[in-house]
Amino acid sequence: MFGIVRPCRHRLCGGLHQAWMAHLCGLCLTLRDEHGHLARLVTNYDGLLVSVLTEAQSPPSAPHRKALACALRGFRGAEVVSARSEGARLAAAVSLVLAATKIRDHIDDGDFRNRLVSGVSGRIARSWAERGAHTAAGVRFDSTVLTDAVGRQALLEARPSTLLELTEPAETAVAAAFGHTAVLTDKPGNELPLTEIGRRFGRVVHLLDAAEDLVEDRRRGAFNPLDATGTSLVRTRQLCEEAHHGITLAFADLDLVDGALARALLVDEVGRAIQRTFSVGVSRGHRADRRQRKGRCRDHCDCSCDCDCTVCCKCGRGGGDGCSCDGCCCDC
Repeated sequence: MFGIVRPCRHRLCGGLHQAWMAHLCGLCLTLRDEHGHLARLVTNYDGLLVSVLTEAQSPPSAPHRKALACALRGFRGAEVVSARSEGARLAAAVSLVLAATKIRDHIDDGDFRNRLVSGVSGRIARSWAERGAHTAAGVRFDSTVLTDAVGRQALLEARPSTLLELTEPAETAVAAAFGHTAVLTDKPGNELPLTEIGRRFGRVVHLLDAAEDLVEDRRRGAFNPLDATGTSLVRTRQLCEEAHHGITLAFADLDLVDGALARALLVDEVGRAIQRTFSVGVSRGHRADRRQRKGRCRDHCDCSCDCDCTVCCKCGRGGGDGCSCDGCCCDC
């Protein structure tokens, strides 16, 4: 699983982490139920924001169901967002279509040296594109806005472009998906601010990916928008922080039934993602290494957050055997 929004239970206290997991597992199981086990590979943390935003505007529109034990949940059952939820289905459709276009890009770039692998990948991409478009149509979303954006990206990279011209396709794609959640929940007043949030979030995602991939792209001789436009990491961070500020302002204009989780992810976690990416490690020319954990987190925590998971956020005592709080969130 991947994405820039990767919250830790240490920060999402109370029921927020459980609610986030309900959307994450709900997206994964929706992909499985609608499109088969292989489709679960496209589950990502950012894509489930579509599901979160849908529920935030109208909780009844995101029905839940009981899910059986899963290895990724420590072989525990859970209550997850149902595949009947339009938000989960929209998230699944967006994830499939974008994954299909990404595979086709790799094929076109010759990244698959083996003809058999290339052929199989091509068939998977076609299947996911068709299935994603079908699912999108079922929730009244035109997926061509996504495929058009990806096609436009390739054209922009092939000619001299400014950095914000290069981020435009990602901005447009995410803006369309976020804005459509207002259509699904019959909240027309939310469509404009959600579109703005999506546009700015798409910009942040594109820029953070570019910053994190910079050294590897240089090593491979691959295209990177920062090098292609002569943009420094300092300027890139400034653009990300400006976009994050815009997300915060637009979020305040939303009419939400329960916006706690959406705010925690889109406002708080996006800010942390920017800080995490432009850490000392990245600024020196490589990805920052995962922080060394202490105690039980060293062995059990696989998140990339910057929290000290050995201290309980409720009582301030050490986690594990040192804390007896009911529902302590330090056991990530």
